[in-house]
Amino acid sequence: MSQTMLIGIDVGGTFTDVFTIDQETGAVGVHKVASTRGREADGFFRGVQAGTSDFGRIAAIIHGTTVGTNALLERKGAKTGLITTEGFRDILQMRRRDRPTTWGLWGQYRPVVERRMSVEVPERVLADGSVLTELDEDAMAGAAQALIDSGAESVAAVFINSHANQENEAKARRVLERIWPNAHISVSSDLLPEIREFERASTTALNAYLQPVVGNYLRTLDARLEENGFGGEFLIVQSNGGLMNSDVAARTPVRTALSGPAAGVYASAHIAAEAGFDNIVTCDMGGTSFDISVVADGEAALAAQSSVDFGLVIRSPMIEITTIGAGGGSIAWIDAGGMLQIGPESAGSIPGPVCYGQGNDRPTVTDANVVLGRINADSPIGGQLQTLDKTAAEEAIRVHIAEPLGMDVLSAAEAVIDVANARMAGAIRLVSIERGHDPRRFAAMPFGGGGALHTCALVREIGLKSALVPRYPGIVSALGCVIADMRQDFVRTLNMPLSEADPAEIAAQIRDFEAQGHAQLEEAKAEFSGIGIKVTLDMLYAGQSHSVDAVLPEDQIDGLSRERIRDAFETRYLKAYGRLLDGVEPIIVNLRTAVIGTRPKFDLSVLAPKGDLSVESARTGSRAVFFGGQSHEAAVYARLDLPVGAEVVGPAVLEQPDTTIWIEPGFAARVDRLGNLIVAQGG
Repeated sequence: MSQTMLIGIDVGGTFTDVFTIDQETGAVGVHKVASTRGREADGFFRGVQAGTSDFGRIAAIIHGTTVGTNALLERKGAKTGLITTEGFRDILQMRRRDRPTTWGLWGQYRPVVERRMSVEVPERVLADGSVLTELDEDAMAGAAQALIDSGAESVAAVFINSHANQENEAKARRVLERIWPNAHISVSSDLLPEIREFERASTTALNAYLQPVVGNYLRTLDARLEENGFGGEFLIVQSNGGLMNSDVAARTPVRTALSGPAAGVYASAHIAAEAGFDNIVTCDMGGTSFDISVVADGEAALAAQSSVDFGLVIRSPMIEITTIGAGGGSIAWIDAGGMLQIGPESAGSIPGPVCYGQGNDRPTVTDANVVLGRINADSPIGGQLQTLDKTAAEEAIRVHIAEPLGMDVLSAAEAVIDVANARMAGAIRLVSIERGHDPRRFAAMPFGGGGALHTCALVREIGLKSALVPRYPGIVSALGCVIADMRQDFVRTLNMPLSEADPAEIAAQIRDFEAQGHAQLEEAKAEFSGIGIKVTLDMLYAGQSHSVDAVLPEDQIDGLSRERIRDAFETRYLKAYGRLLDGVEPIIVNLRTAVIGTRPKFDLSVLAPKGDLSVESARTGSRAVFFGGQSHEAAVYARLDLPVGAEVVGPAVLEQPDTTIWIEPGFAARVDRLGNLIVAQGG
């Protein structure tokens, strides 16, 4: 049988989400299975097997993974050694002289590389790229052997100013390849040939820290896939929303730190564009966290660097995502001042919310939704549990929330939801209003298992124009895996005034990056409908420390001039700050080029409802839902059975296997041509 099936699989903290599509028949499958924390490979295979038992039919498996993220957050990476320039062994400890609590008198921070595992070697490159001291290769070999003897599994080589001249690091790499007992070697000028020593050191050290963990995980998957007869492509989602093959991911695991959430944002942008929405705020609510990102004018915001946790800085293009601890499994508790708080501690999938009946006795956001009647206790999402224990959830809220606050159980449960909504709304304001976006131009796009339960509250509290709920909110990240493009990113530090820049040399470097990217994409043996490039320059005014990304259109690369570069910079700077600085010289810091292989997209209309459907036949009954301090009799619908054009007026509950949608009184939801729900006030 021919290879026709694509499988996207996103392994989250609570559920593993699976989206399948048969490219020949258009048949779509949606599955959720419980994640197996600590045994992610088992959860991965359960997910694939939920999609198909015939691995020979699979053309490609595209995987969004949190293995690297979890290893960083839980400090469960490999024992890593750092070899650096004499006099600079404390670069990871010193960071940028920041602290975990800005105004605190003290704070704890533990780098992923212990100080005793940081060793120095004689070498020095100056800022202009000239070599002051050549690398002492005997000392390099001795340093490597000392780390091996100390039990290091991986090694990072980071020399000062190696972005300006890679000669000494290239020698170091050759020494390490001769001595080191495995392939877990990270060299900063290979990974990130860019100015800013701490960021380059941190990124390289974190890559080395993750190489054994992520590499072993991916090799395990590769081997088990081959044993089961899989012969298609195995691709991994990067933090920038693009894809890379599993070999590249094993060598550069630091680029997967936000893999799963990035796939969700990428899918959301694509779905929204097809539905006619250029401006959205994505709201990914899973079991442990609430992730937000802004898509403006059809483009997801990319950050040049991000911090997974304090001090764990990764300098690599990433979709800009803000995360707070307000997932469905986030625990509700009363602090010492008698205030109701939500998270950041989460019950996760094991033991899970109280209503799961797996040993947890502290109430969560999910428990509150069950008590309020918004989640059907007799038909939970995911299919892993037959029923939810509503009585146990009520008791947990009574003991831990209602009695301490002097409230009844229903009011206490609604208070839990109100606090969670307030935290989510605050995070959305942070990435929208406080960054110059008018929320009235944006729609919320909830996904993840729990996001659609809070949609109306977010629209109401923030003043968003509407919400766009995708056809399968619970598996959007998995769907994003299937439609994502392959991407290779390149960077070179220029660090020169615009007046001294040679546009022809910059254009030649861009074309060289383009050629390298094409070669790497060809190695992937993937099918592309086209290959293009995106070019940006990190620029600032002389004397500034923060840059903006000036976009150079692809059709302006040939014939590039200083005037075109200045125009690109001033356009971006004016948009960011509202004014220009007359008489101050612009500086070009970095040149960035992304080579993007566009993979064929399936027609989203295959997800739309089909057949002889009606609003009446989709209605399955009604139930009491507590909202606004009183009980409402809410109509209940099978969401996937609603026809195109159907309108549902709140209060209503729309149920489907991967999520539940709560439509508040005063709101209405309409099914668009792709099967999405457009939710707005006025019902």
